Amino acid sequence: MNIAKNHSKKILQSLLISGLLMGNAVAGDGPTEVYLGSAGSFAVLSQSGITDIYRSAIVGDVGTSPITGAALLLTCGEVTGNIYTVDANGPLPCSTTASGLLNSAVGDMGFAYNDAAGRTTPDFIELGAGEIGGLTMAPGLYKWSTDVSITTDVTLSGGPSDVWIMQVSGNLIEANAARVTLAGGALAKNIFWQVADSVTLGTNAHFEGVVLSKKLIAVNTGTSVNGRLLAQTAVTLQKNAITEPAE
Repeated sequence: MNIAKNHSKKILQSLLISGLLMGNAVAGDGPTEVYLGSAGSFAVLSQSGITDIYRSAIVGDVGTSPITGAALLLTCGEVTGNIYTVDANGPLPCSTTASGLLNSAVGDMGFAYNDAAGRTTPDFIELGAGEIGGLTMAPGLYKWSTDVSITTDVTLSGGPSDVWIMQVSGNLIEANAARVTLAGGALAKNIFWQVADSVTLGTNAHFEGVVLSKKLIAVNTGTSVNGRLLAQTAVTLQKNAITEPAE
């Protein structure tokens, strides 16, 4: 019975990669979720600064560490939540100095990245040759050895307890006006984008999920995110709406 199931799974994966099942999700619950620890309380967390073109709207906590609070350029009125910095140089009068909390959160962010990157036995390898625009993606562990592009809308379809982990060895690039959408009750908190290089979200786009990026996360003008932006370097914002996902 297990041999038959594995054979069927390989056939479905092959069909997905060839594009024959682009419009249909494959049933499955996906891997176990990535544990974010204390990093999971942040909507935006960066190790080397957050730049901003006014006015963005962030719902959730924001923090930078180990860089000085002077590198966190959001204003108090742009954040519905707490602003944490390692020193007293953050936005006034709203920022809170919390080096211990931030040290833990940055450490947990690194652990979460390594957890996501270290998952083995992917369900789908090199799906779409790195172009996932137009696809409907089932829960599962996905792996690419290249950049991943979202040039047109992509749908993640599954239930509220299903999990997606995307292992991207290159850059993740979402085109202008492209949308990541959820269907079937899927939740942004269960979608993890582990990106070994940089993330670029195009102008007036929409994105869903938790981004664990080794490098820069650049969010272009007018783009909205339902999720978390957790960067091991910088985050750049331009008149964006970033909302932490519902639990």
